[in-house]
Amino acid sequence: MSNGSAAVPKNDLEGLKILVIDDSKTIRRTAETLLAKEGCEVFTAVDGFDALAKIADHHPDIIFVDIMMPRLDGYQTCSLIKNNQVFKETPVIMLSSKDGLFDRARGRLVGSEQYLTKPFTKDELLGAIQTHTSK
Repeated sequence: MSNGSAAVPKNDLEGLKILVIDDSKTIRRTAETLLAKEGCEVFTAVDGFDALAKIADHHPDIIFVDIMMPRLDGYQTCSLIKNNQVFKETPVIMLSSKDGLFDRARGRLVGSEQYLTKPFTKDELLGAIQTHTSK
């Protein structure tokens, strides 16, 4: 009776709502593909302005935000999220291609929970989600 699907255990991340904010289509698509395979409901946004409406509409469980974006960068976006009474408890993970101490410190100052350097691995992405969500 082993057809492959019946014996698969239910994933820990099943049903989690995740928002990925990045101006890179490649990063958005990669994260979306990885997370959808884990059973997550994934929303994407191209910048901070785009993200604010999606956060209000979907109430994500965790948010990944790129630092370097046009219009509203990751630091500004994170700060706006953390200063909102409804969303201040939502974990925000900063994404950046830069791995500098200054960038990490600045991310902490605006309230981010963690900092991932791009390109991130599947394990890093899933590990961050498991660390910062109650599932």
